[in-house]
Order: sequence, then structure tokens, then C-alpha cells
Amino acid sequence: MPISTRAVLQSTFAFLVVGLVALLSIVGMTFWLSERAQTYFSVAFEARDTQTAAVELRSAIQEAESSQRGYLLTGNEIYLAPYDTAKAEALKQLAALEQLLAPYPDQANSVQRLDTIVAEKFDEIDQTITLKRARHDDEAMALVNTNKGKALTDEANVFFSGIIRQADDRLTAGTQEQRRNAWLLRLVSGIGAIVIVAVAGGAAVVIYRYTGELRLARDQVNTLNVELEQRVAERTADLVTARDRAEMLLSEVNHRVANSLALVSSLVSLQSKSLGDDAARKALAETQDRIFAISLVHRRLYSSNAIGVVTLDEYLKGLLDHLQTSLRSEGQGATVSYELAPVQLTTDASVNLGVIVTEWVTNAFKYAYPDGSGEIRVRVAALGDGQIELVVEDDGVGRAEGAPAKGTGLGSRIVTAMAASLSGTIDYRSRGPGTEARLVFNSQQKHAKAAE
Repeated sequence: MPISTRAVLQSTFAFLVVGLVALLSIVGMTFWLSERAQTYFSVAFEARDTQTAAVELRSAIQEAESSQRGYLLTGNEIYLAPYDTAKAEALKQLAALEQLLAPYPDQANSVQRLDTIVAEKFDEIDQTITLKRARHDDEAMALVNTNKGKALTDEANVFFSGIIRQADDRLTAGTQEQRRNAWLLRLVSGIGAIVIVAVAGGAAVVIYRYTGELRLARDQVNTLNVELEQRVAERTADLVTARDRAEMLLSEVNHRVANSLALVSSLVSLQSKSLGDDAARKALAETQDRIFAISLVHRRLYSSNAIGVVTLDEYLKGLLDHLQTSLRSEGQGATVSYELAPVQLTTDASVNLGVIVTEWVTNAFKYAYPDGSGEIRVRVAALGDGQIELVVEDDGVGRAEGAPAKGTGLGSRIVTAMAASLSGTIDYRSRGPGTEARLVFNSQQKHAKAAE
């Protein structure tokens, strides 16, 4: 069963908690045993000092007795030389022993009794020495023969033995406790080490399995990526082929449409030549120009790499040159100049604009300069925000305000329809001399409609 990232995190966290608890147990046990060891050392030092004080006190009493007996037997003062030192040492060790045994309430009676015994013992020794010095030998020996001093010494030895034995017991108990503590520390450390090793092993197994699954998932993803890239490449190749085929078909369609319109234009031209009515011939000539304007769009489409988009400056340049040649061949004396911005329009918009340019330039040729030659200027400019401006102007006789359109009025109706399809606005102005025809429309709006 695959291991999820959440399971890995939970397992790792659990292992870390268990390992941390084990480590804290070992550290806590070590600190606790260290404190216990310090306590044991204090007790051991106290027991040692207690034993030393008891032994030194007993030795001092024994040395004082030896000085007493030597003086009583010989009467020589030299035997009393160590007596004062022994007595002072005994009192000192007794005080030390009382201080060391003060923390033990069960020893209070023994200490109190030992204090009395030592005091009575040295009082008895002092009395015998005083009697000896006063030459009351019989009284001194009688005091000694009472065995009071021996009884006090024996009783003191019993207390000394008890104190030393209890000190040994404390040392023994402390040693046993230290052994138990050392065994407990080894046990806890061993268990903790086992737990930590188990935790580390468990975490390693989980991580190893997880990384293995990650590697497997990565390999599967890489395989899928390779397959997907192959499919994308194949699909892209198919799309490129389809696009190229569609472009080729569209180019072929535009080519056939252009040829068909050229054929229609030729048929119209042949028809106009067979007519005797001059007005009819002119009407067919205008129709031929309109057809040419439309066919030129399709010729631009199949001869360029941009399918569905016409560059206005190239398209209008060819259209205006054709119009100038065609109209001048009919006896019109005007010339055409142009200033064309390299903007792009869709096919439908280009057709509409080409028809409007054809109508306005044809009208300028026919009506602006009835008595001679002149110039017709065509300008296409980009105004910003997708706005395109078309201006056709001349310096001819002009157009009277409110005067009806010359001719049949068909051209005006065509221009109005084409401008409406472009969602544009038309404005005619008198220049004095001459006329200016102006169209403003939004090229982006036409692109959006074409896309829809």
C-alpha cells in the first residue's frame, strides 16, 4: 500500500516523540543518579568522619588512662606529659562526634550518654592524679580499685563500637544503593538505546519506502511526460498540417475568387464595348472598377502569407494605380497621389473600404475637374485606439451645400452601405476650392466582428 506524505509526517513525528522520550529518560535518570551519588558521597564522608572521630576519641581516652596508670605506679610526672594533650584531643573529638551525629535523632541518647561517660572518666582520672600528687596513694589506689574508671571505659567502648558499626552500616547501605543505581542506569540506558535504535530504524524504513515510492512516481511521471510530449508533438504536427492545408485551401479559394472576378470584369468590359449607349458603357465601366476593387483584395490574400488580413497601403496603392490608369484612358485628366499608413484590416473590411475609395476617387475624376486636369489626394492614417481615417480630397469645383448628388446616386448609396457595414461615420466638407470626403471607423471593432 502506498505511503502518503501525511502518513510519513505522522510516523516520523511519532518516532521523534518516542526517541525524544527515551533520550529524556536516559538524561533524567543520569541527572537523578548523579544527585544520588552526590548524596552518597556526603553520607560516606560523614560516616568516615564519624568513624575517625570515634576512633580518635577512644584512642585519646586510652592514652589518658595509660598516662594515669604510669603516674600512679611510678609517681613520675613524666608519665603525665601526654595527658593534657590526650584530654584536649578527646574533648575535641567528642565535640566533632556530637556535631556529626546531630542529624541522626536515634543517636541523640547515645551521644548524650557518651558525653557523660567522657566527663566522668576524665573526672575520675583527674581525682586519682590529684590524690597521687597529694601523696594519698592509698586513697588514689582505692579509687582505682573501685573499677569505676574501667566500667566507664567499657561502657564508652560499647558506644564507640555501636557508632562505628552504624557508620559502617551507612557506608554499606550507600554502596549497595550505588550498585543498584548503577544497575538501574545501565538498564535504562540499554532500554533507551534499544528504543532509539528501533525508532531510527523505523524512521529509516519509512523514509526509504517513501523515497522509493517517490522515485517510482517520478519515473512514472517522466514516462507519462515523454508519452504526452510525443502525443503533443504528433498533435502539433497534425495541427500544422491541417493549418497548412487550410491556408492552402483558403489561398486556392481566394485565387479562384480573384480569377472568377477577373473573368466577370472581362465579361463586363466586353459587354460595355458592344453597347452603343455612352451612359450604359460608363455604368458598366464603373461596375468593372468595383469588381476590380473586390478582386484585388482576393489577389492580395492569395499572394501574401497573411491569410484573412489585408495590408491597406499595399492594397490601396494597387487599386489607386489601376483607377488612375483606367480613368485617364477614358479621357479624364486628373492624377492621384496618396499617403497610406501600413494598417491591416480583415477581408470584409478591406473590401468595403476598397469600394468606398473606388467610388470617391471615381467621382473626383468625373466631377472635380470638368475643364482640365487636377490632383486627387488619398490619405489613410491611424488615429489611435483602433480608429482609422480615410480622406479623399481634391481642389476642384466643389460640391454645393444641399445640392443633389450628380449621376444616378447609386455610388452614394453604395458608399453609405459600405460605411454602415464598417460602423463608420462619413463627413463631406467644402474646402474652397475642392471637396473633402472623410470616413472614420474602428478597425478593432471590425476585427472583433470577423472573429465572432
